[in-house]
Amino acid sequence: MAGANFEPLTSYIEYPSDEMKQRASFFRQEMQRRRTVRQFSDRPVPREVIEECLLVAGSAPSGANLQPWHFVVVRDPRVKREIRIAAEQEESEFYNRRAPQEWLDALSVIGTDEHKPFLEAAPYLIVVFGKNHDFLPDGRRVKSYYVHESVGIATGFLIAAVHNAGLVSLTHTPSPMGFLNTILGISPDEKPYLILVVGYPAENAQVPVIEKKELEEIATFI
Repeated sequence: MAGANFEPLTSYIEYPSDEMKQRASFFRQEMQRRRTVRQFSDRPVPREVIEECLLVAGSAPSGANLQPWHFVVVRDPRVKREIRIAAEQEESEFYNRRAPQEWLDALSVIGTDEHKPFLEAAPYLIVVFGKNHDFLPDGRRVKSYYVHESVGIATGFLIAAVHNAGLVSLTHTPSPMGFLNTILGISPDEKPYLILVVGYPAENAQVPVIEKKELEEIATFI
């Protein structure tokens, strides 16, 4: 391809069929242990662990390799407090005025409401932004492509990395989320996608009894 630079694929490792199945099964079992948690301990987490998880997220594929994501890591108690206050204001509007009853009925299964104490309790909030534009090394401003898809994939990588490290997480999506740009001083050109709450579970943490769909319900082989 004209203008593109390539190198030999040296990172790929091929496994024997039996080992491949074993690795796939092990990873499936490991990820099925993952649970979304809403009660967090305030136990500190080493920054190095968060950095490693973010590097995993940054390795995700993206449209034209523009990597249109920006992870803002918040551990300052004052800033977390600001985020909680603003998020709960939006959530109060959602639960008491904006949300249709069908949506509220669906949420009742997991017991959520407008109160979000985890935004202050957890040691880290990772706010995920999508960048509509970016700058190349030569200074040119370029449009980002497939931002939604790219940021979604990177966030999935991040959640898996957090779980693999032995921590728990929660995806929190107050709507609208423009207050995050204001509180964190981020350009309006970057769109907040979610807040990933990260830390250890509280000693008394509980999770709802839920089931995941079976393979035949989520996949079609043609």
